[in-house]
Amino acid sequence: MAEATDDRLRLLIERIERLEEEKKGIADDIRDVYSEAKAVGYDAKIMRQIVRLRKMEPNDRSEQEMILDTYKAALGMG
Repeated sequence: MAEATDDRLRLLIERIERLEEEKKGIADDIRDVYSEAKAVGYDAKIMRQIVRLRKMEPNDRSEQEMILDTYKAALGMG
């Protein structure tokens, strides 16, 4: 039983390691796309914000924008 448990643990760890390596590769690919965008004149920082906003639910995004507007108005920025 212990040997089976050890094998299962080893397989799980190896699977995690493979996924971590894939994740690193994907992160490198994303970084390359942002670099490409920057090279043709786009603002990568703004693009990252847009990607983050697009991941949000519309209600959450509206709420966040409303709070931001409220804070900006309180600081005389709006």
